[in-house]
Amino acid sequence: MQTRQSPHGCDRLIRLPEVESATGCKKSTIYKLLKDGSFPRPVRLSSRMVAWSEAAVQRWVQGRIEASALFDPETGGEDD
Repeated sequence: MQTRQSPHGCDRLIRLPEVESATGCKKSTIYKLLKDGSFPRPVRLSSRMVAWSEAAVQRWVQGRIEASALFDPETGGEDD
């Protein structure tokens, strides 16, 4: 998954529907992961609006992909 950048080469902020699309998780799962401290914190844009760093979400997704490569479904643990 390639990160889109602004014309100035900076990270961009993405709203919840795009976070859901990038992660495959629904709102309730994203907020549960936030509560557990295992998902990137959003950036507050206003008193009622948040967005996420696209780069942070992309890193989280990549981390999940890399962790799944270590998972052994037969033992339920990591490969040795």
